[in-house]
Amino acid sequence: MRLFVSVDLDGLAAEIAAVQEAVADASGVRLTDPENVHVTLKFLGEVEEERVPALTTELAAAIDESGVGPFVAAFGGLGAFPSEEYIRVLWVGVHEGGDELARLHEAIEDRTVEMGFDPADHEFTPHATIARMDHAGGKERVQRALRETDPTVGTLDVREVRLTESVLNDDGPEYTTVERFEL
Repeated sequence: MRLFVSVDLDGLAAEIAAVQEAVADASGVRLTDPENVHVTLKFLGEVEEERVPALTTELAAAIDESGVGPFVAAFGGLGAFPSEEYIRVLWVGVHEGGDELARLHEAIEDRTVEMGFDPADHEFTPHATIARMDHAGGKERVQRALRETDPTVGTLDVREVRLTESVLNDDGPEYTTVERFEL
């Protein structure tokens, strides 16, 4: 099973789609399905099914240890990874709730690394991926959107963290919630 831990942007799909309009027809841009947009707290990769019960126990403990209860997250602005010059990922940022997301990430990271999962290979930056660039054909269009737009996506009452399975298909990934963890 290909798994990740996330906070999903449920209820903000129309707002995400509106932000994506700025780059929708740029060459090389592959939009994320607005219904699938989320903040990844930890990408776990391939996990044997027999490890899932222990993983859910550890995730529940990590979320509890984080001390994070329900909170409001506000999303907006645009950014790119790894840089505006070399764009692989286009994302909306977190204007409010970033501290809570970081605390959740740190607690989940600690527990999953103890379980033998690979540590994150980059510093955690709370964000929600809205598109990927497969080639640089539309780079100038995307750079213009990064410089000239500062969209407001909206707010979300964050009440849970999800363990999600991702199945890769020709039409894009299909997500299934494996477990929900209440904050």
